Amino acid sequence: MSGHGKSVGTQNLVYLSGTKFVVGCAVAAAVILALGLSNVWRPKPWMLAAEVFATIVALFVLGSIRYRLHKNALTYGAALVIVATFAMAGTPETAEFHRQVAEHGWWYFIKKNLLSFHGLDKLVHADTMLFILGLTFFVAVIAQTRLLEWTTMILLRRWHGWVLPTVISVTAVVSFASGILDGVSMIGLTIRTLVIILMIAAAPKESIRFAVMICTAVTTVCGMWLAYGEPPNLIMKANVVVSYPDNNFGPNGTPLPMGKPLLTDGFFLRYCMPAAVCAYLCVAWNLRRKLRGSRVNLSQMDVLDTHAATVRFLQAQRHEEVFTPIEFVENHADELNGRAHAIVERIRRGEPFGKAMVLENIPPATRRRLLGKYVAEELAEPLDDHYVAMATGDGAKTSRSEQIVNEAIAKLKPRRLLAQKIGALALIPFIGLLVAHAINHHIPLFFASCAGFAVAFLGIANIPTIRRLALREARHEYAEYYFLFPLFLSITLLANIGFFNQLQALIERGVEHMGVTMVAWLQFAGCTVLSAMLDNNVVADFASRALLHLKDVTMIYLFAMSQIAGYAAGGCLTHIGSAQSVVAYAFIQRDVDETYTPFQWIKEMTPVLISIVVVLTGVIIVEGTIH
Repeated sequence: MSGHGKSVGTQNLVYLSGTKFVVGCAVAAAVILALGLSNVWRPKPWMLAAEVFATIVALFVLGSIRYRLHKNALTYGAALVIVATFAMAGTPETAEFHRQVAEHGWWYFIKKNLLSFHGLDKLVHADTMLFILGLTFFVAVIAQTRLLEWTTMILLRRWHGWVLPTVISVTAVVSFASGILDGVSMIGLTIRTLVIILMIAAAPKESIRFAVMICTAVTTVCGMWLAYGEPPNLIMKANVVVSYPDNNFGPNGTPLPMGKPLLTDGFFLRYCMPAAVCAYLCVAWNLRRKLRGSRVNLSQMDVLDTHAATVRFLQAQRHEEVFTPIEFVENHADELNGRAHAIVERIRRGEPFGKAMVLENIPPATRRRLLGKYVAEELAEPLDDHYVAMATGDGAKTSRSEQIVNEAIAKLKPRRLLAQKIGALALIPFIGLLVAHAINHHIPLFFASCAGFAVAFLGIANIPTIRRLALREARHEYAEYYFLFPLFLSITLLANIGFFNQLQALIERGVEHMGVTMVAWLQFAGCTVLSAMLDNNVVADFASRALLHLKDVTMIYLFAMSQIAGYAAGGCLTHIGSAQSVVAYAFIQRDVDETYTPFQWIKEMTPVLISIVVVLTGVIIVEGTIH
């Protein structure tokens, strides 16, 4: 999902009033309703399409230029006008709407369409959005157990400190997890974990920046192998259902029930998994170019980095916040006697935070106070002694103090391990209900994510600070999805007036004149371009409806895979192409290179994306040939 409300910088931005915009839209909607009810004037169907497209384009424009409008105000205000236009437009579909109200009354219409799960699912993808809600909270809880940091340190030791195989292993794990869990949550964890490794290895700024950028491809393109990790995939799954009353949808001519989802888990494993694996090979090859030869000296690794998972768990448990050393220094710059910038530069060169403070002559009392805030108060004194010994080159004292810190941290591990075990157990009901939904699509999808969250939450329920942190982060992340509800409603209304029938006819003519493979690639290319500029969830909801009523199910599979690949690839190209890109770009500006620009992002991401596009084009050609 694109975070179009994010700014590239705060200089000279003008924020337009969301309240005034919504009020203006409400007035416009009232005028349309008044004119229509009095039979003075009725809007034409094409006006509805124009309003929907204007809203989608405005999301990009008013999130990118100097003048900004909050995306929630924009979409909810525009929805008032769009609903009024639909209600008053003179089409057979709106006539049916008026007939229902006239025969059964408004209360019947509201109950059927707004107060029922089935009605809301048809209007705004309620099942999908509730699944994402549960998944957001589920992943936020799992994240607090610091499972990824623990796994990363195991892999770093397994590869004897070599950075490249460690990063490739971590990104492979994340690619797999992103197909099942929320890719937006996964990228934040992955970035911070990879940055720790690269800073320990004293990697150059360019390599750290590239690793952060590559995380967008890992959690989007490489994570498209299953439906559940990316909202566009779920929207495709919800939209592409059996809608043609013929026998050729099922195997051997066996008919499938109307409304049954066509994009099953089998489809994703058969069509999307090969594409995701090929894309990951491109990512690994690009990582090899940047990180080959880097190595961490495990014997000299900082004691806090050695226990990264426990340290971050302690941060959340004691301070209700998890931060990198650079984030912490920037947040406490006023306590560092003007040496914050110098300390940050030392950290970026691979020096531990505590040692950097000693070398920059920060007073002992200040160092210990900050180390207590950074990890835990009871560790502040032994940690400071350890870093003083490191700075003075006293090897014997450094070893003794490190042993003391190791013993103290070891006593604090059991609570984290318990939370991790409960989090792992939560995968059982989550995966079990996903399987149940795959077998019987009448079982709501959101049961799975909500059950997973409920079990995982037991692992942190009795730790108030971590509990509040997880819930706060989940609420903050899900808030980025609010603007989609009115957009989904608008596109549903557009579908109800038959707008997408024209796109379906265009695809059929294209297949007739250009062939299946070329039409599939054009859909891939078009979705890639659109998703780089617009919200890929909206592009998915829009483009996938053009696949309905096609008679050949294998052709639908090919086109669906091509579109899904396009949503994922396009989301990586720009700094606002997807929520993952927004997170990665913001992290680079804040913690790696404050002078980094959107044009640099596009320049550095383009070679990676070209290699992925070339490989995905090959996959589409092969699948088209098989078809």
